[in-house]
Amino acid sequence: MRLSKAFGKTLREAPSDADMISHQLLIRANFVRPLAAGIYTFMPFGYRVIRKIWKIMSEEMDAIGGQEMWMPNLHPASIWQATGRWHTVDVLMKVKASGNREYAISPTHEEVVTDLALREISSYRDLPQMVYHISKKFRDEPRARGGLLRLREFIMKDAYSLDTSEAALDEFYPKMVQAYFNIFNRCGVPVIAINADVGAMGGKTSQEFVVPHPQGEDTFIACTNCDYAANVEAAEFVREGEKPAELMPLQKVATPDCKTIADVAAYVGVPTSQTIKAVFYWWTPSGKSEKDGRLVFGLVRGDLEVNDVKFINALGGGSLRAATEAEIQAAGAVPGYASAIGLDVAPALDKPGVYVLADTSIEAGGNFVVGANETGYHYTGANYPRDFNVSQIADIAQADTGHKCPHCGHPIEARRAIEAGHCFKLGTRYSAATNATYLDENGEPQLIYMGSYGIGLDRLMAIIVELHHDEDGIIWPDSVAPYQVHLLHVGKGDRARETAESLYTSLQNAGFEVLYDDREASAGVKFKDADLIGIPWRVTVGERGVAEGKVEVKRRDQKDRVMVPLDELITYLHTAAST
Repeated sequence: MRLSKAFGKTLREAPSDADMISHQLLIRANFVRPLAAGIYTFMPFGYRVIRKIWKIMSEEMDAIGGQEMWMPNLHPASIWQATGRWHTVDVLMKVKASGNREYAISPTHEEVVTDLALREISSYRDLPQMVYHISKKFRDEPRARGGLLRLREFIMKDAYSLDTSEAALDEFYPKMVQAYFNIFNRCGVPVIAINADVGAMGGKTSQEFVVPHPQGEDTFIACTNCDYAANVEAAEFVREGEKPAELMPLQKVATPDCKTIADVAAYVGVPTSQTIKAVFYWWTPSGKSEKDGRLVFGLVRGDLEVNDVKFINALGGGSLRAATEAEIQAAGAVPGYASAIGLDVAPALDKPGVYVLADTSIEAGGNFVVGANETGYHYTGANYPRDFNVSQIADIAQADTGHKCPHCGHPIEARRAIEAGHCFKLGTRYSAATNATYLDENGEPQLIYMGSYGIGLDRLMAIIVELHHDEDGIIWPDSVAPYQVHLLHVGKGDRARETAESLYTSLQNAGFEVLYDDREASAGVKFKDADLIGIPWRVTVGERGVAEGKVEVKRRDQKDRVMVPLDELITYLHTAAST
């Protein structure tokens, strides 16, 4: 490729709204161009990188028995309604066509694969299967950000496994996890696999592959001693504390102008860990409208915070919003001074009363200070279950730095990270909803067990740049670089240009992918663009070197320059590339 003919130009300044270094460099180096928030065009350089990543993914999927296919992006509403996700996936883009027909624009393809399984799988002899495709996806992200890290239109490799049993799924799953590690390693991206919440995908368990990064949009918890790591939405931790040897009597005390946990604890003279925090939500079950929801009262020890995802999962899914003061008062509680004491507690979600969901931390302590459901008053000496009831106890608290690891008891840390990929054990989540079955050896119908596995190609491209750059530009790993050699000539003489022209041909004939800067530009401009674009090898042809029968060779990730005889250049590059 001749740089003089390249579509698009490099830029000296980054866009003002580009905060991530990958966003800045990919635009400056002419790899991508924004069309709208979260929607990008891949310029020729960028598309070459995407194709390199695509090839790596295909090779690793094929190596574990994957079959590449191509699935549609326009999905009839019926297949999403069948799995119950038409109304529950908040980022689902929907369109209405002629004849009042509704479609989803694919954010993922579980529904399509389930529909295919219904049609194509009849017997245990048809299993196991693993299919995958690499295609565009669409999500109605409320706030696209981070350049290629949070998009409304993106490219994903998604794979799906179909198995006869949970045991068969469990046996296959590690092969996919290893394939993911292989993909990331080949792309120059070291990742950590962590336990994660299954979210809108549903299923049994999942693992995220994350890259620690100070500007990452995710938070994960990692033990400082053992290998325990989990997304903050799934992280467990030890609730320190124990029941007191002697339970104090329940007493009402005046706490004027004390509406926060910190205020109450300071006024009464106890640590925040000896208080219980009350939080109120309006919960709407999955697939229902808000009017069909109900108030849910959350309890957590005062030194902890509620994690909304854990809270929703404990309720079996759905959505939350903060309850209004009127809704709280209608339940008999007083905002700022609320507790479960004296409330009519519902025994189940489908029963009348106030549903009280408490964190396990209320059992790790006692003699708590809690609201008295009366403005200006709290109770001291509150103990569960002596003084109040709850509907359910679950892990709803957020793990954070300083808490103790559930496996080894050492401190854990909260770290920022970028999600690079995700693997899900879906189990029978989708097959049960659609009755996707196969006939076993005895002719009996059995549900198909599924797995789902995704990596965003454009997101991975951005992560690579986040990890591989310097103050001058991108430093592409060899495996995904758009070209292998950046050839340029400097100086005003004809010999350097003629030699560069000859090398351009001979390097390509030798199998190298070459970007040839044949522009009439200064050496400084050419060197700056070479560093910005970040191709692994730079070969500079100058008049002085040509006179000596040599060219200058430099690795983008190294400072040293080497003068290589012209007749040894191809051998030198082949040898260096293989070491």
